[in-house]
Amino acid sequence: MTESRARALPGSRSLFAAVLTVVALVASACSGADDNDAGPTTTGPGGGEPDAIVSLSPTTTEMLYAVGAGDRVVAVDERSDFPADAPVTDLSGYTPNLEAILGYQPDLVVATDDIGDIVAGLERSGVEVLLLPAARTLDDTFTQIEQVGAATGTVGEAAELVSRMRGEIDEIVASLPERETPLTYFHELDDTYYTVTDDTYIGEVYSLLGLTSIATGDDAYPQLSEELILEADPDLVMLADGQCCGITPEVVAERPGWSELGAVRQGRVFVLDEDLASRWGPRVVDFMREVAGIVATVPEREPAS
Repeated sequence: MTESRARALPGSRSLFAAVLTVVALVASACSGADDNDAGPTTTGPGGGEPDAIVSLSPTTTEMLYAVGAGDRVVAVDERSDFPADAPVTDLSGYTPNLEAILGYQPDLVVATDDIGDIVAGLERSGVEVLLLPAARTLDDTFTQIEQVGAATGTVGEAAELVSRMRGEIDEIVASLPERETPLTYFHELDDTYYTVTDDTYIGEVYSLLGLTSIATGDDAYPQLSEELILEADPDLVMLADGQCCGITPEVVAERPGWSELGAVRQGRVFVLDEDLASRWGPRVVDFMREVAGIVATVPEREPAS
C-alpha cells in the first residue's frame, strides 16, 4: 500500500489535540469507564459536530461512511468509488483546488496529504482539516478510525467498528492452519516488478496470515529483477496490477521462464481486488479474508527427503 509522508501542519494542532483527547477517552471507555465520560468531540468553526464534510481520498471516504458519518458527506474525490452512494465529484486529492472544495461549503475536510498547502488555505477560510496519512500498521488504521469518529461526533460507532474489526481479524487468523514453514509470496504492484517487503502495511497483513515476502532489505517497496523472482520461486504470486494494467495469470505464464514457477504450474497466481489491496480503511478485513481463502487452499509442503 502506498505510503504517504504527509504530516499534520501546526495550523491543525487544535483539531488533532481534540481528536487525540477523545481517542484516549475512547480507549478508557473500552476498558470499563463510564460512557458518559467520553469527553468533547472535535468541533467545526461554528461549534458542534460538522454538518458538511468533504473527503479527498477513497480511504477516508470509506472511514467516514463506516463510522456512520456518511449522511453528512457532501462531496468526495473522483477516485472514491465505495460505497456506491458516495457523492463523487471531480475534486482531486492529487491536485486539490481550494476554490472547488470551498464551493461545497464544508466545515470539515478529511484528506491524506497536504498538497499545495491546501491545509493552510482551508484553515484560513475557517474550515477544519483532518489529515490521515497512509497507515503503516493495522494499529494505525484503528487509531485513524477513532480519529474520524472523534472529528465527526461518532465516537461510539468508531469504537464499535474497531472492536468488530479486531475480532474479525482474530477469527480469520485463527481459522488458518499453522505451518512449520511460512509460505512465500511475490506481491506484484506493477509489471515492472515493484513489490513489497514484510516491513509494510500490506506486508503486516500477509505476515498475520502466515506469509513472508521474497523481497527483503531496507527498501520497503523494491523493484526486483526477473531473475531474482524466478530464483526465489514464490509459493504464491499475488497480482495487484490486474485492473490497472491488465495482468492476468495467463499473461504471467507467458513471461519468459515464468511457466516454470511452482505458483504458475500449480495455479497459484491470483488477481487481487486492487482497491482492497491498496487502501488501509475498514475493508482491510475483506482483503484479509480474501487472502486467507487463498492461503487455505495451499497444502503443507512435503518434508524434504
